[in-house]
Amino acid sequence: MKKNSQYFATNCVHAGQEPDPTTGSVMTPVYFTSTYVQEGFGIHKGYEYGRTHNLTRSAVEANLATLEGGKYGIAFGSGLAAAQAILELLSQGDHLILGNNVYGGTYRLVDKVMTRLGLLYTQVDTADLDAVKTALRPNTRLVMLETPTNPMLGLTDISAVRSILKEAHSDAILAIDNTFASPYNQLPLDLGADLVWHSTTKYLNGHSDSIGGIVITDREDISEKIRFLQNAGGAIMSPMDAWLILRGTKTLHLRMAKHNENAQKIANWLSQRSDIPKVYFPGLPSHPQYELAKKQMKGFSGMVSFDTLDNERTRRIGAAFKIFTLAESLGGVESLVCHPATMTHASVPLADRTKLGLTDSLLRLSVGVEDIEDLIADLEQALKA
Repeated sequence: MKKNSQYFATNCVHAGQEPDPTTGSVMTPVYFTSTYVQEGFGIHKGYEYGRTHNLTRSAVEANLATLEGGKYGIAFGSGLAAAQAILELLSQGDHLILGNNVYGGTYRLVDKVMTRLGLLYTQVDTADLDAVKTALRPNTRLVMLETPTNPMLGLTDISAVRSILKEAHSDAILAIDNTFASPYNQLPLDLGADLVWHSTTKYLNGHSDSIGGIVITDREDISEKIRFLQNAGGAIMSPMDAWLILRGTKTLHLRMAKHNENAQKIANWLSQRSDIPKVYFPGLPSHPQYELAKKQMKGFSGMVSFDTLDNERTRRIGAAFKIFTLAESLGGVESLVCHPATMTHASVPLADRTKLGLTDSLLRLSVGVEDIEDLIADLEQALKA
């Protein structure tokens, strides 16, 4: 299977999947088994125990690795389980540079769990390359960031951060959360990242019916360590979730094209309204990193955030939607609206949210694939609330 992005649609449908050798089934079966027969002591077909090996999980790992242009994929029970395995590459006393606008669960994991085990971290705006340079220490072993960020949709120049690490002769691993962009819109490994991780729950699955995570890398040493950590901790993706994601990625290219198109139209519409002071979307010329977005991304994805600067009005708007559903998560075919301050980022301290501009009057839209006329009409009636 060709890995070139020119063949992305073909890889969505076919990568990592072959007809079942026993029955000829075109679709990858769901292998519900906890163990495998062995012909003799130490003699088996490469599969020993379900925590370590599962053919459905192997298929989704190969599929997603190909879509990201990587060699190795390790599928987890959730995006946070994937993030935790990445953090467990570090040892007591090691230092992490963490983006200042990461998912609230990632922040909680670092600040409330990993620091208890001796991990040191500095949180910076990774869009500020001077801040990244300043934060580097001799014991920095990992730079972990999202681009675009959640929910402020800020960008980091991945290639520039890689150059900073190279110039500093740092062996720190550059890890990118690519959940918001998806491999359809952005390929961090091509831009210098050592590994990519996703909450597969979002765009990769695309149907809001599965929880999962994936780590993808080109580096064999990282792959071996991550897989060891997964097997030791047991945070595996279930066979059913793996199958649901394989089902989802078959239409990833189709869905992302529509997410991109709808979100761009909604962002344009919101930006023209005088009653919406702030709109956050990388595809708007008013976005401070618009030029970087055009350089680094194929499309701008389906996430749009906006701020009314009026807490009570925002509350009324959130309750008035008829098509957009008030719920956490993102990336499904259906449109969702989220209030980050009380939902996804409630674990982030108020002072930190305020610095980011993540106010109580901010709403985040996950724009689905419905008819754009219906979505805009729903926004219009909700804004009148």
